[in-house]
Amino acid sequence: MQTVIVDTDVAIDYLRGHEYAKELMLFLWNADIAYLSILSVYELYAGMRDDEQESTENFINACNIEPLSRGITKKAGELYRHHRKQGTTMTSLDCLINATAVVNGHKIATMNIKHYPDKKILFHVELFKRGSSPI
Repeated sequence: MQTVIVDTDVAIDYLRGHEYAKELMLFLWNADIAYLSILSVYELYAGMRDDEQESTENFINACNIEPLSRGITKKAGELYRHHRKQGTTMTSLDCLINATAVVNGHKIATMNIKHYPDKKILFHVELFKRGSSPI
């Protein structure tokens, strides 16, 4: 089954109780295909509210964590240059998450679809948002 990197926005939506994110995460966890970039782990810790520590830790621990590697950073640089030539500037974090997905064969679950110019890399989160999840 296709593995999926959960982008930080979806993780935050889950932690804040959004129904689509809860359904999505249960689907991914039950299939053992939920991954987080180590960069999303950083973003979750950085943006965590005081009363969210336990739920944030539980969320992170329930996911498979993808570290960075030299190959991922190289691919991120290639993606940045490629999309910049096309007129799109990606943030460093988005480039690195995108590269992690490409190098490791994941799709990306995000509501921030504008952050990722190559739409083929995206997991269809909108199916869960509309209530027509594949569960």
